Amino acid sequence: MKLGIIGLPQSGKTTIFNALTRGNAPTTASAGRFEVHTAVVDVPDPRVTILSDMYKPKKTIYAKVTYADIAGLEAGSAKSGISGQLLNQLAQMEAFIHVVRGFDNDNVPHPSGTVDAARDALSMGEELLLNDLITVERKLEKLAEERKKGGTDKAVNARQIELFERLHKTLSENRPLRDMQFNAEEQRELASFGLLTRKPMLTVFNLSEGQSAPSVALDHPSIALQGKLEMELSQLPAEDAAMFMQEYGIEELSLNRMIRLSFDLLTLQTFFTVGEDEVRAWTTRRGATAQESAGEIHTDLQRGFVRAEVVAYEDLVGLGSMAEAKAKGKFRLEGKEYLVKDGDIMHVRSSI
Repeated sequence: MKLGIIGLPQSGKTTIFNALTRGNAPTTASAGRFEVHTAVVDVPDPRVTILSDMYKPKKTIYAKVTYADIAGLEAGSAKSGISGQLLNQLAQMEAFIHVVRGFDNDNVPHPSGTVDAARDALSMGEELLLNDLITVERKLEKLAEERKKGGTDKAVNARQIELFERLHKTLSENRPLRDMQFNAEEQRELASFGLLTRKPMLTVFNLSEGQSAPSVALDHPSIALQGKLEMELSQLPAEDAAMFMQEYGIEELSLNRMIRLSFDLLTLQTFFTVGEDEVRAWTTRRGATAQESAGEIHTDLQRGFVRAEVVAYEDLVGLGSMAEAKAKGKFRLEGKEYLVKDGDIMHVRSSI
């Protein structure tokens, strides 16, 4: 899964990216250059650590999330539709992390002259929405021309016009397309358009020390954190960071919560495979079947799926071993239509 970190210039996007990835990407943009920084991050999950302590495997692998720090989106850039490299990068993302500036810094002037987190939070949504509206209007014009020429299937043309008119109505009401529900056929139809407001979004208010999060009515989740402090903590040796956090009463880095929120944003869940060779966290969508989830491990396991041996994480850890889980009737055999639950520990049997 790949999430794009977006925001207006000077919002602290790269600071947040560095904090998430323990990186040191330059926090000042290179003049005239379009830059994207990408890194893969482990999803913090204490269950993986506990399972690893139980099995003491050769390898322990956490679930992963990829973040891309995308060059700043200027206010007003969507008036004629976002174009070029920027739009191409945005369209590739599965979701957005929108960084909104709340901090004051005289050495880093705000492009608009003043810091106003509520204004900027809503401004980005408007930019993305306007870009989608332009895309949808262009498609409707093209469909109308095709209908006049009569060169396409009338039923297909009529269905597409109906779909894009619904999109247009929603966007014209200043609502993002993520508010809409689409059937499987419509989702396939829209997949190639890269409509930006269909993508889930998490807003991050990047604050100074002592600031509180602004009150802004959003249609999606948000989190407030001190980006500069979190970046500095993430770059300290683990022992020094722990001492600092204890001194200031910080129980957990806000960035860990942010990573978990990113994970939730894409409606994903975690299941595990365990053994002496490897303890590993895998991701699958919520509502996925055992057979579909087996494909996350290997496509051969999905094609040759026979059954899944399943035990809940809580049962295994609570009872202390797989042998005890079997003895207490907590070990189950499930078929291909079984809906995987978050925390399931699975071993897939396959005919291939």
